[in-house]
Amino acid sequence: MATPSANLFKLSGLARCLVDAGLLTEAEAAQHQEQADKQHIRLAAYLVANKILTPLEIAVTASRQFGVPLFDLDAMDMELAPVQLVSDKLIQKHHVLPLFQRGNRLFVAVSDPTNFQGLDEIKFHTGLNAETVVVEEDKLAKAIDAVLEAADSSMQDLLDEDLDNLQVSSEEEAAPATVNESELEDAPIVRFVNKILLDSIKKGASDIHLEPYEKNFRIRLRIDGILHEVASPPPSLATRIISRIKVMSRMDIAERRLPQDGRIKMILSRNQAIDFRVNTCPTLFGEKVVLRLLDPTSAQIGIDKLGFEPEQQELFLKAIHKPYGMILVTGPTGSGKTVTLYTALNILNTPDRNISTAEDPVEITVPGINQVNVHPKAGLTFAEALRAFLRQDPDIIMVGEIRDLETAEIAVKAAQTGHLVLSTLHTNDAPQTLNRLAQMGVPPFNIASSVNLILAQRLARRLCQYCKQEVELPRELLLSTGFREEELDELVIFGANPEGCEHCTKGYKGRVGIYQVMPVTEAIHRLILEGGNALQIAEQARADGINDLRESGLNKVRQGITSLEEIDRVTQE
Repeated sequence: MATPSANLFKLSGLARCLVDAGLLTEAEAAQHQEQADKQHIRLAAYLVANKILTPLEIAVTASRQFGVPLFDLDAMDMELAPVQLVSDKLIQKHHVLPLFQRGNRLFVAVSDPTNFQGLDEIKFHTGLNAETVVVEEDKLAKAIDAVLEAADSSMQDLLDEDLDNLQVSSEEEAAPATVNESELEDAPIVRFVNKILLDSIKKGASDIHLEPYEKNFRIRLRIDGILHEVASPPPSLATRIISRIKVMSRMDIAERRLPQDGRIKMILSRNQAIDFRVNTCPTLFGEKVVLRLLDPTSAQIGIDKLGFEPEQQELFLKAIHKPYGMILVTGPTGSGKTVTLYTALNILNTPDRNISTAEDPVEITVPGINQVNVHPKAGLTFAEALRAFLRQDPDIIMVGEIRDLETAEIAVKAAQTGHLVLSTLHTNDAPQTLNRLAQMGVPPFNIASSVNLILAQRLARRLCQYCKQEVELPRELLLSTGFREEELDELVIFGANPEGCEHCTKGYKGRVGIYQVMPVTEAIHRLILEGGNALQIAEQARADGINDLRESGLNKVRQGITSLEEIDRVTQE
């Protein structure tokens, strides 16, 4: 009796099945499995994509070898499939699709019936017995794409839907109310508030301002960092509109003398929800309400889209992959510091790392990261949270902001004892950050030995790619703003179309980061120890080839990404 080759013992699942059926030799199956693993795709998808076997050959063989029913997805009306029983994440992860349910049995379409891990996860999450039905790989991939695309409702579809029945929720308990809530639930007010929330999402706003005055009531949206008035309802409706928002965010609608905080969650689709952080503040003519839009996907845009120059991105990635040390991000409120930090944390967020963050408040929730809301009134300060983290075997710590010497000292010690620490400071540029730490009272040798990289940033509006227009500017003006004489002849500068177009807001659409990425080099290290000031550190950074914010902004103008006017606004020079 022949001894099976060693290769066959290495083969399992679908690969072994195809060898047993005579469709592939053992060597071919092993080679194809290895290539599929390298490309991080399924074996069936690899074989079909490379035209080694047809989807039907694979499906028929798998059905016969494993005794699993074969099904033609073209005969199925996918609108009847109970796809809501299984999360989109599981559908994508395991390349499966629920087809129909019979009692406690859920029949799941697969192209590889040996995907036992996927079936076990579906069974665990649904509480149903998952049974496989074999289908052709290409038809399954097409059906999954269609289901996931249908799940992500477009904003236009939402606006066409019944605005009275948008799904909103709050994590807070309902607050007491002493006014007639039936007055707050009338349809026009509900529809109006829902439309304002949806419009803010559609337009990419970061904040909504509702402001009552003596003779008018205005609503403004902050779009790409600039406030725009979008509505001016009658002042008589101000109280009812604001009360409606307070009801949605579970505030005490009877309390109008003190500021309140709340939260609204709006469910847009099966896999998209937007949180609104709501704050009220009593003013002379009523309560002003500001809603901050918190979109979890904003921190997952990827490092390539933040706006780093190639050399800046390389420095940043090198710093975050160091096992210990401190990375500081600086800039004014609304300059994108949180998104930059969470972009780094998403890169570092792997099962082998313990990541903890302390924030005030947590704006973006990320699975796999331990996030803490600081609560100073209850005694949970940044410093106390840091102390707790250091007792919980951390690898990476993120502190929302270093505000005092106590927090700074603990963060520095953590960075010196084998932890990667990420945090923010409010300074104008990278060199001033080192001076700020010294002013807090952190000894220079501790600063020099702990800080690896400082990143200063601003957000500039992107020119609309559809309506931006070339502008002619005097040579003297260009030279005075920082451009070099030798580049002026070939320099092409674009500006915003004040009228805008259907794709933008007054000539701008979206924002891009402007960065100064300053590693603490040996020369800067020596300057810190010698007590050098911010000007000396800035001069050394220039000598080391580090662009300041102004020069980084001018690079964006050279590339046609933004306008010179916008760079003048955000760099304030």
